[in-house]
Parts: sequence; structure tokens; C-alpha cells
Amino acid sequence: MVKISPSILSADFTNIKKDFRMMEDGEADLIHVDVMDGHYVPNITFGPPVVKQYRNLTEIPFDVHLMIEKPEIYIEDFVKAGADILTIHSDATIHTHRVIQQIKSYGIQAGISINPGQGLEDIEYLLPYLDLVLLMSVNPGFGGQSFIPETLEKIKILKEMIRKKAPNVLIEVDGGVTLDNAPTIVEAGADILVAGTAIFKAKDPKSMIQKLKME
Repeated sequence: MVKISPSILSADFTNIKKDFRMMEDGEADLIHVDVMDGHYVPNITFGPPVVKQYRNLTEIPFDVHLMIEKPEIYIEDFVKAGADILTIHSDATIHTHRVIQQIKSYGIQAGISINPGQGLEDIEYLLPYLDLVLLMSVNPGFGGQSFIPETLEKIKILKEMIRKKAPNVLIEVDGGVTLDNAPTIVEAGADILVAGTAIFKAKDPKSMIQKLKME
């Protein structure tokens, strides 16, 4: 069964406790926390102190997506803040393998993210060291964008690579996920769906989480 990771980038920050309760009631598997630095992507969100405060609001695992340059500088801070998964972008640091090892040294899960314009070749050798690969199905930086359809073929190719090299690695898809396209994305091979607008802007967000699970 597919896992759902609501992206709090689309949550109501004036009443964030309510949204955390909703995610618990909706049985979200993970909570996707988008960290942006205004350099790697043209937007700024929040850092470790805010993540640490959010950590006190729920026991749902935090799926922290670092859209930042030189993530190695901040790995320890986000681990201490409560991240259960840390995902970095493959082109945001020079020594990707070293940063993955750094994340794993803290006993949490490590992921690599690939942007729409990137190929999969650069991460193939890293698969045995990873817990997940996050495929961006929109260009990172802002919520509410439409799913890039070419991502479906990318998911299928990645699924075959994983089958051959590291069968336990999960595929996470982030961007433009809706109730309409979720079945096709899962059919292509996705294990985790990140959804922001589709959940938090729905009339019944809790019910939308359950619908996306496709139980």
C-alpha cells in the first residue's frame, strides 16, 4: 500500500496545531517538511528551530526534504531537531556519498532527490547506500504546480534500477500529486506520495489522505 506524506508547505501556519491533528486523524504515514534556503531554490521556508517546535506536535515521522546548498553543514542540526528521514539533492553538494554516510551515521534514513531536468545516472551507484529516492515531479521551490507527465517514465526506469541494485529502496514522488493522477503514479512504481495542495486545500483533508492511500 502506498504511503502518504502530506507537505506542510501547504498547511495553515496560523493554526498549525489543527493541521497536525488532522494528519494524525487521517493516518498520514509521514509528514513532509520542505526546507528551502533561497539559494538552491527561489524560496525560503524554515530551519531547525521551527522543525524542533513542530516535532513536539506529533509522533508521525518527519520526512525532511533539504532543498539547500551545502546540506552537510546542517545535517546534525536537523537530526537534533527531530528528522527521521533526511533527503538532500544530488547536485546541492560536491561529495554526495559522504553526506549520505553522514546522515546514516546518526541512525536515521537517507534519501537523494532528483529534479525534473536531471537524469538518474548520477545516483545509480548510490542506490545501495540509500533508503529512498525522491523524484521531483515539479520544479522545486513552490507548491501548487502541475505534475510533469514525463516523470512517469522516470519512475519506471528508476524502479528497474532499484530492482537490480537495491530492492529495499523506496521511490517517493513530490509535486502536483492529485487524486486523479495518484493511481497512475503508483502503478508506475511509486511507494510514497507527497501531497500538499491536494490535501490541505481539500474540503475534507483527513478524508483526502485516506483516498490517496487507495486502500
